[in-house]
Amino acid sequence: MNRFLTYLLALAIAIPALAIDLPEQSVVLPGIDTQGMKERFDESDLQPLEGIWYYPDEEMTLAIEKWNGQHNIAYRIILLESTDLELLPGTVVGFIEQSAVDNKFRLWLYTQRSKITLVSPAQCVATLNQQATSLTFDPPHWKVKVRVNFVRLFSTIFRGVSVIPDIQEEKLPAGFRKIYPTDGNGNPFTTVRYL
Repeated sequence: MNRFLTYLLALAIAIPALAIDLPEQSVVLPGIDTQGMKERFDESDLQPLEGIWYYPDEEMTLAIEKWNGQHNIAYRIILLESTDLELLPGTVVGFIEQSAVDNKFRLWLYTQRSKITLVSPAQCVATLNQQATSLTFDPPHWKVKVRVNFVRLFSTIFRGVSVIPDIQEEKLPAGFRKIYPTDGNGNPFTTVRYL
């Protein structure tokens, strides 16, 4: 039993050390704009996740590009355009890491703002659809439910009480929609390109 507790304690100490060290605040890459990113993507052999995406919840246009970063982080998310004029084009708003599942990724997005920079990256799981045209995720959120069984406490008083289930409405997940590369009809780019 003592050996098991020792292993458990060692694992608890090692887990924070294995955590990925993301920059605590975003950086701004100079000279980044939508047209420049399109030209860069046109000249490269794109992975399904790479391209220009629209994030409707935040009204942002983003680029996801391959990146040789720390650990297994393979992509970074760069702001191209936003209705929020305080955020500068070229701001790195997040990172994406590949997982063992082909269409599932670890996604980090900065969740708070400190003046013109973004801080506090939060992790969630993102899912790429089969056509590689949408990347959806469920942002981290906390729910706390407290239940008290009054029937047990006051069994004689509550014998005639009925329980009505709480109806949960379906919520759309947050996500990005790919807008480039596409053909003229808004369909995914499906023709073969020779480089």
